[in-house]
Amino acid sequence: MILDRILKQKLEETAEMTRPSSRMSDALRRGGLSVIGEIKRASPSRGVINGTVDPLKQLRLYEQGGADAVSILTDHSFFGGSADDFRSLRPRTALPLLRKDFILTEVQVYESLFLGADALLLIAAALERKRFGELLSLAYSLGMEVIAEVHTDEELRSILDTEAEIIGINNRNLDDFTVDIRTTERLMEICRQRERAGSRIIVSESGVRTEADADFLADTGVDAVLVGEALMRSGDPSGLIRAFRKKRSVRAA
Repeated sequence: MILDRILKQKLEETAEMTRPSSRMSDALRRGGLSVIGEIKRASPSRGVINGTVDPLKQLRLYEQGGADAVSILTDHSFFGGSADDFRSLRPRTALPLLRKDFILTEVQVYESLFLGADALLLIAAALERKRFGELLSLAYSLGMEVIAEVHTDEELRSILDTEAEIIGINNRNLDDFTVDIRTTERLMEICRQRERAGSRIIVSESGVRTEADADFLADTGVDAVLVGEALMRSGDPSGLIRAFRKKRSVRAA
């Protein structure tokens, strides 16, 4: 029957449209210090960073540098991003894509799936523990991965009691937006006390600007760094990514 053929085709199209294309966790376990390159136009603390950026051109520069994954800000009010940025880039790359936003509701999780996100960000400071667990479970049930973002000892200990496979240590205090990359060093000590080495993937976020920063963070044992502003301002983001990826995490040694 014609209707049966139409419905079969539509089911195939929908499955292809919503299926995450690659696993963030696999990309961040390839050895060395992995790099997640971020596309963002602005931030609340720094104002406009690169308001005229061509997202596709920036994506290509990240690919040329060997980025392991890409983070795309979709918040418009504070970061100048949009869901359209994500939607337009999804079919243009095979790299894992992280949807970075303030995810608070199930609607946003489903939206992330339909945008084609391989992973989304859940911020411990923005969610009560029960709510965090509900959204984490929903994302996993839909085939997406999650970067569980923490900044404090208490947040980390709470997240270590969940099934979150990827933990992002944010060196930025979201209350006043100050940055201290030693936050990663401190929280990695807790990870070592609580977890078997390599049982979780740890990403250091914010404040990664120089090769010296990457060296310091690699020595703490993180698997990856998420780099935004430094790449958005750089005249050679590809070269900067290559320099960061040469660093060897002590976890991979």
